[in-house]
Amino acid sequence: MSKLAGFWLGTAMAMALAVPAAAQDATADTVVATVNGTDITLGEMIVLSEQLPEQYRALPEDVLFSGILDQLIQQTALAQTMEGKLSRKDEIALANERRAYMASAVLSDAADAAVTEEALQQAYETNFAGAEPTQEYNAAHILVETQEEAQALKEEIDGGADFAELAREHSSDGAAAGGGALGWFGPGMMVQPFEDAVRALEPGQVSDPIQTQFGWHLVKLNETRVAEAPALEEVRDELAAELQRTAIEARIAELTESAEITRNDEGIDPALLREQMLLDQAQ
Repeated sequence: MSKLAGFWLGTAMAMALAVPAAAQDATADTVVATVNGTDITLGEMIVLSEQLPEQYRALPEDVLFSGILDQLIQQTALAQTMEGKLSRKDEIALANERRAYMASAVLSDAADAAVTEEALQQAYETNFAGAEPTQEYNAAHILVETQEEAQALKEEIDGGADFAELAREHSSDGAAAGGGALGWFGPGMMVQPFEDAVRALEPGQVSDPIQTQFGWHLVKLNETRVAEAPALEEVRDELAAELQRTAIEARIAELTESAEITRNDEGIDPALLREQMLLDQAQ
């Protein structure tokens, strides 16, 4: 929610009023207030409440009701002062907001329809169910600028120096504070020279200096494990997000490819985007 929307709700909450008991036959068209002849309906309140962040929606219902109603009353009174006074810029802004809302509604419907139990199960089987167990590694590293620095540190380690202490003292990346610890990672999560070095080690071993685009590394392999495929519930959100992304992209492609589109932007200077004065000249 924007800062302005937060201001509206915060002001309205501070002015919360007593709420009458709801009528049993109330509908979305039930008028809850009238401002200079303009009706505010229960449906408008419901839509606004759905757009609020969870922190506001968690408020007591009477406080939320009063706050939303106050907000709509205030906005209506202010908006009425603009009747017949909208600039061309105002009209374009409203048209843009309407277009964006309608486009968002189309994509929201497509995203919602894409996530079914059948689709989730199929996506799970495609991505995880048949996957072979993978080897994962727990390692630490020391990152320095030159091969000479890395080799000197390797000699200290071979002589009995503590890897973690040297990492804290000499390593140049964010893992230094934790003794160079990188945690668990699987294939493809590290750059190739680094991953190749890890694969060649036995638990407890420290590599010779290896170079990547980040500098020179000493890598210590702590332990390995075999990672089995996760259960469906563990990756449900990930799969749902991917299904929605695919559905949204497909819907956009479908509608734009089937639309009759004529582009007339040839020869228009992109710098005109900064010419606010054109809005004043628009009829």
